[in-house]
Amino acid sequence: MDELRRQGLDKMKEVYGWDMPDIPGDYFKYTIDHLFGTIWTRPELSMRDRRLLLLGAVSALGLDEILEIQTSAALKNGELTEAELREVAIFITHYVGWPLGQRVNKHVEMAVAKQNEARRTKEPSND
Repeated sequence: MDELRRQGLDKMKEVYGWDMPDIPGDYFKYTIDHLFGTIWTRPELSMRDRRLLLLGAVSALGLDEILEIQTSAALKNGELTEAELREVAIFITHYVGWPLGQRVNKHVEMAVAKQNEARRTKEPSND
């Protein structure tokens, strides 16, 4: 595996929190080598900056699957708090409109609930 592929796979793991296997094919090559190996690794923006920009873009496009992934990853990686994500939903709603903003809010609340449930299952019981 070449260095660009390794760098892309490592960055994707950092962004999303899971290991992606190396898959053959041009589409995967452009996704991993270019998007994650070259674009996501540029030093001018922080991971948090990129996450906020991505949340804005996918919110405007109404991309629910990506919203679900991005809100969960932002919480999991500690890039945004529950309160900050909720504020993102409120702010974005005023620019993308209420129907799309409601979708953002829905995914924020789902991510928060999922994270809180994961925390509860990890905490020892006081019974």
